[in-house]
Amino acid sequence: MSFPGPSAPSPKPIVPPTRAPLKALIPLFGSTMVFACLDTTAKAMSYHLPVIEVSWFRYVINLLMAMAVLNPLSSPGAWRFERPGLQIFRALLLTVMTLANFSALHYLQVAEVTSIGFLSPMVITLLSVVFLHEKIGIRRVGAIAVGFLGVLLITQPGFGTFHPAMLLALTSMMSGAVYNLVTRHLATRVNTGSLVISLAAVPSLLLIPPLLVVWQTPSSPLVWAGLIFMGAAGGFGHFLVMTAHRFATAATLAPYGYVQLIWTVVSGYLVFSDVPSIWTLVGAGVVVASGLYLFHRERVVHAREMAAATRS
Repeated sequence: MSFPGPSAPSPKPIVPPTRAPLKALIPLFGSTMVFACLDTTAKAMSYHLPVIEVSWFRYVINLLMAMAVLNPLSSPGAWRFERPGLQIFRALLLTVMTLANFSALHYLQVAEVTSIGFLSPMVITLLSVVFLHEKIGIRRVGAIAVGFLGVLLITQPGFGTFHPAMLLALTSMMSGAVYNLVTRHLATRVNTGSLVISLAAVPSLLLIPPLLVVWQTPSSPLVWAGLIFMGAAGGFGHFLVMTAHRFATAATLAPYGYVQLIWTVVSGYLVFSDVPSIWTLVGAGVVVASGLYLFHRERVVHAREMAAATRS
């Protein structure tokens, strides 16, 4: 007579990690510092050169760096222009985002523009519902509504402190949100090197005609150094982000990106003596809090979905 052995343990649901490892956080925090310095430098350069020229230098230098690393001999796949329509559309979105962002920085504090940009995850969630037919619960809808309330606290339309350049910051944020959705779609379908090359090449070519109209030769070595730094910072910042994502998921890393607001406040004060208003700080806090809650809810929903799939 045989006795049944112990029953096999039921599989545990797969829950996404809630903490990012240090080897992911170090490059991510580095990228937030680099991007804050990039925006601060772009604001400074906009006082010396037209915004179109500043944007063009940012992409041309980035293109030269990308060509040096992803040359046709070592990375032939990077030079295959797959899905050209979507790649060009993606690059156009980034061009609009950069032009609007740099134009807004000319008139607004770096912290103000950055705070408005933090609304992007909430807009991405809404766009995912419209275009990807994803479903979101009432709690995430509430978090998105609170995030928009935070932006209203920053911009204060109708209270005499609204600056038209805030519309440029909102345009930059919206373009960036759509850009992220298109990038998410192409990431698994197109060679990564090709995405890097096209993202620098298309704006570099697209901005040449208006550049010829507004061109001003940089007036000093310091301006040249700022332009070169911008291009290098853009490439290096994205490299740090990609490095961080090798060791942690996007959902795990996303909340830590809000650290960039600290660096923008510090750099804005050190370079321009900008002190954010109380409404900017309160609004930014509301946007950040709603964004963190949105990430939390997405992680909870994902964990439930994984648990249900494991049980089935």
